[in-house]
Amino acid sequence: MKKLIIFIICTFSLWTINFNLPAKALDTAKGAEIFSFHCAGCHINGGNIIRRGKNLKKNALKKYRMDSLEAITNIVTNGKSNMSAYKDRLTTEEIQTVAAYVLEQAEKDWK
Repeated sequence: MKKLIIFIICTFSLWTINFNLPAKALDTAKGAEIFSFHCAGCHINGGNIIRRGKNLKKNALKKYRMDSLEAITNIVTNGKSNMSAYKDRLTTEEIQTVAAYVLEQAEKDWK
C-alpha cells in the first residue's frame, strides 16, 4: 500500500512538473509538425480564418488571456466556441508541445 501511494504521488508530481515546463523545454520542432497537421488549416501563420481577431499573434493572445502554456493547453484540450477540442485526437504531451510551439511562434511574430 505504501509503495502504491508513493507511486501515485511521484506520478502526479512528474505530470505536474511536465505540465509546467517552460515553452523552450518542450520539443517545439515536434510542435511544429503537430500544428501543421492539426491547426494550420484554420491558424496558418498564426492567423485565424474563422475569426480574424482571435488569432495566435502575441497581442491577441495577451488580450484574450491566452498567453500562457496552461491557457493554450486548456483550449487545445477542451476547445471553446468554434475551436474544436483535441483531447481525443492528441496526447497530453502532444497538446503541451503544440502549445509551446504556439507561444514560441507568437514571440517570433510567426516568422
